[in-house]
Amino acid sequence: MTQAVDEVVDLVSSLIRFDTSNTGDLATTKGEAECARWVAEQLSAVGYTCEYVESGAPGRGNVFARLAGADSGRGALLIHGHLDVVPAEPADWSVHPFSGAVADGYVWGRGAVDMKDMCGMMIAVARHFKRAGIVPPRDLVFAFVADEEHGGTYGAQWLVNNRPDLFEGITEAIGEVGGFSLTVPHKDGGERRLYLIETAEKGLSWMRLTARGRAGHGSMVHDDNAVTAVAEAVARLGRHQFPLVLTDSVQQFLTAVAEETGYSFDPESPDLDGTIAKLGGISRIVGATLRDTANPTMLKAGYKANVIPQTAEAVIDCRVLPGRKEAFEREIDELIGPDVTREWERDLPSYETTFDGDLVDAMNDALLAVDPEARTVPYMLSGGTDAKAFARLGIRCFGFIPLRLPPELDFAALFHGVDERVPVDALHFGTQVLEHFLKNC
Repeated sequence: MTQAVDEVVDLVSSLIRFDTSNTGDLATTKGEAECARWVAEQLSAVGYTCEYVESGAPGRGNVFARLAGADSGRGALLIHGHLDVVPAEPADWSVHPFSGAVADGYVWGRGAVDMKDMCGMMIAVARHFKRAGIVPPRDLVFAFVADEEHGGTYGAQWLVNNRPDLFEGITEAIGEVGGFSLTVPHKDGGERRLYLIETAEKGLSWMRLTARGRAGHGSMVHDDNAVTAVAEAVARLGRHQFPLVLTDSVQQFLTAVAEETGYSFDPESPDLDGTIAKLGGISRIVGATLRDTANPTMLKAGYKANVIPQTAEAVIDCRVLPGRKEAFEREIDELIGPDVTREWERDLPSYETTFDGDLVDAMNDALLAVDPEARTVPYMLSGGTDAKAFARLGIRCFGFIPLRLPPELDFAALFHGVDERVPVDALHFGTQVLEHFLKNC
């Protein structure tokens, strides 16, 4: 094993010990600057020239380092990871969420899979390349950014808007969430490992609904109640099922899984969701990529039990498939009705690219070099990543964090979940794959 593989577990554990919880509030979000400076120290120690950038607010730290490649005429590759994590309640966990504990074959803690595992692998491989004098075929830009967990306002979005020079010459990128294995039953017996490469992601749009009525006393008959209006709109949205739409990425994924398993993913089948459920934990992500979704997440109204308020509000987390935004908005307007208004608080577009080209070939070759039984397949992420920002610069983005996972592990449940953890063996595997990939991309 190379030195990168030897040190990756310690690096991931160290990263987790930085509490970089992103609450969405500038006053309470912490730790990104300290963690970013530590990353810069690890890279500077082996000879990198790092640029530390605070994006739009004190403490929102980002680090960039570039490794020159053999062919300066080729477009550079961006390898990006975010340093912030969602908050965690220690009382709910088996271990402290910011302990970085290594136990039972796993590294435990908030960020273990989202996404300090990749950040640790990035540091390990970057350090190894510098120490060993390895020159990649093209320039590599390692980026460790802030605020992904709140839409990148003080991270990738800010960097693209204000520091496009940091991305000069970059044509392609890899980041979260893809490259992990999904073990499925093979139609001829046994099992088959598929590695899911993210080629698409749904749009991320947070919508605020507002109803306005007539204020009054809670003891009286009242036919113009803002709370009632917004509650009815929220209920209609929460129960609504949007139409089935199979995008290219989803269709290719389902076709590949059908070839291996023998399952039939007939879009006309009344039990399509049941068939997808056979895929285990990943079915929650796959199922969410068949349709747009609009999930109510917040309600706000009133200030006293016996006062009918003049306004009531709700926040809806909307995830929209590529090419569906206009149709989605029409459907939303019909559901909420004329007495409720809407506005977008965060509106980041969907993204989709094709599953082809030299970079895809290099991912496939790297996985096969370490796991000869691998098969790569494209898929769509139901959530959002910093790729939404980088794509605005014309960068072609993929999700590729290579991890060979135990078949019984519910990987999807670990994202933002209690007892988040990553297998030690998966980190060793991923580092080997990432090394091979970056040497041949």
